Amino acid sequence: MSLGANSSMTGRRLTDRILRRGPLEAVATAIIAAGVFMLMQPFSLTLYSWSFATTLLGTVMFTIVSKIRE
Repeated sequence: MSLGANSSMTGRRLTDRILRRGPLEAVATAIIAAGVFMLMQPFSLTLYSWSFATTLLGTVMFTIVSKIRE
């Protein structure tokens, strides 16, 4: 195996590890939870203003990620 083929295999394995369904679903769930927290907190109007967009982003991300195979 040549060095070039080995480095492409390493890159492929790294992207396979990063782009897995489980961790991405966890990130999407955390974004949704952050959006709900932003909606319920009484401290900052700016956080409240961005809460819907954050929750929507997390929901869309979760919907897309749930289509990725295990």
